[in-house]
Amino acid sequence: MKLTAFTDYSLRVLIYLAADPDRRATIAEICRAFDIKENHLTKVVHHLGKRGWVATTRGKGGGLVLAKAASEICVGHVVRDTEGQAAPAECFAQEESSCAIVSCCRLKGVLAEAVKAFYAVLDRYTLADITRNPRELAGILHIHRPQVATAIA
Repeated sequence: MKLTAFTDYSLRVLIYLAADPDRRATIAEICRAFDIKENHLTKVVHHLGKRGWVATTRGKGGGLVLAKAASEICVGHVVRDTEGQAAPAECFAQEESSCAIVSCCRLKGVLAEAVKAFYAVLDRYTLADITRNPRELAGILHIHRPQVATAIA
C-alpha cells in the first residue's frame, strides 16, 4: 500500500517535532529540513492541528509542538486519519464498480485482509517507538537549540 504525500508529510512533521519535543518548531524550518514546499506543509499542519496531533501558536515566539506525548500517538491512527478509507482497488470505491468480475471476484477479500494486516502492524507502534534516536534525527534535520548567552561576572 502506498501512502499519499499528505500522510508522508504528516508523519515527517510529527517525527520532526518528536526529535526535540521541548522546542517549538516553525513550518519554514520543517520545510527546509525535508525540502518540502511551504504551501503543502501548511495544509498538513492545519489538519494535524484540527485533529489534535499538534498544537500551534501564532505570532512572535509561536510555532508547533506535539499536542500529546509521542508515546500517546499511534502511527496507525495517524495514517488512518490522514489516508481516509483504504481503497486498494476500484472495487473498494463507494460508487458501483465497473469491473466485469466484481460479483464473483475474491480479490477484494484478499486485499481487505492485507489492508487489515497493514494497519495491525502500524497500530503496534507509537511516535515514541519510531523516534527513539532523537539526537541522530535532530542532527540530520539540523534541529539546533538556540545558544543561551551567559553573563560573565
